[in-house]
Amino acid sequence: MRYAFAGLFIVMIFALLACMSVARRSYRKIKGAVLMLLGMLIPPMLGNLIIILSTVKIPATIGCYVYFIGMDAFIMALLHFTFEYCMIKWPSNIPRYLVYTLITLDVVQYALNPIFGQAFDTEAIQVDGRNYHRLLPYAGQTYHRLVVYGIFITILLIFLIKMIRSARVYMERYFVILITMVMTGVWQSYYIFSRTPVEKSMAGYGIFGLLIFYFTLYYRPLTLLDRLLANMASDMPDAIYFYDVFGRCIWANDPAIRLAGIKDERYDSATELLQKKFGDPGNYKDPEWSCTKILGHGADAQYYYHFKRTVTDDRGKATGDFLTIRDITAEQRILQQERYNATHDRLTDLFTKEFLFESIRRKLNENPEKDYLIIYIDIQNFKLVNDIFGTSFGDETLKQIAELLRKQVPDSGLFGRIGGDTFGVCIPKEDFHEKELDKELINFTVSHGNKEHQVVLHAGIYEVVEKDLDISFMFDRALLAMVTIEEEYQTHIAYYDEKIRKEVLWAQHISAQLKDALRKRNVVPYLQPIVNTDGKIVGAEALARWIHPQDGFLPPSTFIPVFEKNGMIVEIDRYMWRCACEILADWKKNGRDLFISVNISPKDFYFMDVAEEIKALVKEYDIDPVKFRIEITETVMMTDIDSRMKVLDELRQAGFVVEMDDFGSGFSSLSLLKDMPVDVLKIDMKFLKATADDDKAKTILQNILNLSDDLGMFSLTEGVETKTQLEMLSKMGCKLFQGFYFAKPLPLNEFDSFLASWGA
Repeated sequence: MRYAFAGLFIVMIFALLACMSVARRSYRKIKGAVLMLLGMLIPPMLGNLIIILSTVKIPATIGCYVYFIGMDAFIMALLHFTFEYCMIKWPSNIPRYLVYTLITLDVVQYALNPIFGQAFDTEAIQVDGRNYHRLLPYAGQTYHRLVVYGIFITILLIFLIKMIRSARVYMERYFVILITMVMTGVWQSYYIFSRTPVEKSMAGYGIFGLLIFYFTLYYRPLTLLDRLLANMASDMPDAIYFYDVFGRCIWANDPAIRLAGIKDERYDSATELLQKKFGDPGNYKDPEWSCTKILGHGADAQYYYHFKRTVTDDRGKATGDFLTIRDITAEQRILQQERYNATHDRLTDLFTKEFLFESIRRKLNENPEKDYLIIYIDIQNFKLVNDIFGTSFGDETLKQIAELLRKQVPDSGLFGRIGGDTFGVCIPKEDFHEKELDKELINFTVSHGNKEHQVVLHAGIYEVVEKDLDISFMFDRALLAMVTIEEEYQTHIAYYDEKIRKEVLWAQHISAQLKDALRKRNVVPYLQPIVNTDGKIVGAEALARWIHPQDGFLPPSTFIPVFEKNGMIVEIDRYMWRCACEILADWKKNGRDLFISVNISPKDFYFMDVAEEIKALVKEYDIDPVKFRIEITETVMMTDIDSRMKVLDELRQAGFVVEMDDFGSGFSSLSLLKDMPVDVLKIDMKFLKATADDDKAKTILQNILNLSDDLGMFSLTEGVETKTQLEMLSKMGCKLFQGFYFAKPLPLNEFDSFLASWGA
């Protein structure tokens, strides 16, 4: 028997060493406590092995010392493991230091035992026919047992309390270790009190160490996992169904039971109930699939996300399936609202420009055989509506236009807000009724509170003949059509036609060539003479003409309006000013005393400092400013009047003569005349031809001439075509004249010849 247990202890020692070697490679945090516990089990087991094999007293006594001091080390390692495994801490330093002190005193008293003999001694007895030295315990041994058993019982209490206080799913991890310690403790207690010769309970400690190694580092608590998964599945808000390998539902959580309407836990009815509710999924046999099912329509629709997956074992064989169904209605409605907000204008609730263009492109691609119209709708003078009636009235105007479109545009059309006060429509040509739209536009009146105002709407229409054209270009063409009637109050609808197309192509053609034409001086100044009452030529007006290398001579009416619209008139004006300065500098050198009048466009004031630009040119060419006259029209003064007044004042103070061109052809000249800093009134004879009453026209003309005299201004009449007109104007007191009666605008060389012949 002695040798059998000795062999068992040797095997256990090597098993513990092997476990320690494996534990060192573990990634778990508790491996340090496990290593210490396994290592501290070896000394008492080794001491007990020495006792069993010894037949002489001294080796047996040494074995006792190794055994008892080893037990002290083991009980401390077990206490450390308990704190780590149960995840608790010392309540304070006092109990920790007390335990350390008790263990230290036990080790010390064993060290003193050879001197005082207070702890233990051994006596020889016969076991298996050979000497065996049995322990004779004294007071020191009793102290040892009280300390070790006291700590051991404390450890048992810690595991017991932890097990009781933990959730049921976690009891297993504490229960197995607790039971093993109890059984080992009972076994050792039996050995102590029965005074059995051979210490067999150390086998229990070895088994305990091996269980600790397994449970802490390798054991997977399947019961715990099963309960956790079951609880998680039960508590999840998603509906969860588990199926066996034959496709029968074997379990469902509460949300799944409520969703399918399962009665009396008859889970096998789930498949039929779900198909009745959601329809046949179709791809249910696939290893994994997902889909979204919609119940109901419109705002009341409910959205459910289905996900099914087949579960396989280690060999890849199917063991069953699980199906989850999640109600995603709230998420879908939030997503739909966000998508709606991104594609709809907040004020009018219409499509945004980007989404409208995208939708139109999709519709055109999907219906290539259909003919469509693109309509651009604009509010005339919307800024004025806001200024007079307030922005709330303006917002209401936009909302009511949106309602008009909802009423007028059929389901086959698309419409949206493409700008501040502009709207866009795409409609099949067959569904468009021009008379109905025109009637609505003519009678469109906005009422808001106690305010009411008839708003003028204009619509430009482009028939989509080039379906691959960018949608923005289509609306640009509709806009070009609308621009042709934007100043009219009776006409509300205009179509983009071949004439507008040619005008657009022509504008693109000459705009692309202007820069090169100015560089090559294909744009040239023509001079039209200005004559005084003595018949003497005193100056000329510089007018731009384009000698195009392919298109030939271009009159100003073919390119000036284009450049006025796109802003490139600024380049023309700057070029003509420089040409005028070159001519004046040449005249100065040749002793010719004439002035040149140049035109200033309203756009010039937006793109440059007009006064600084002109003064710099005159200074560069060393010209007398009085010879460089500046012509403006009343449209220059229609916006930013104060700023424009300052510019003209600055020019006059620098010595320039300022002329107002086309006086009498507009509507605001008289109201501006009292404040405008001008030196010359240029009167256009054309306005006299607009009336059949010749006497009334003469009276108006006479009064304008008198007015200019009274204001200390010179008068210059342009458009003089006959000798009779010249004589009449001279009698009325006009000082300067210009017109075809004297000469048409001439190129510089012809103007020089004309001057020579005029003088002769």
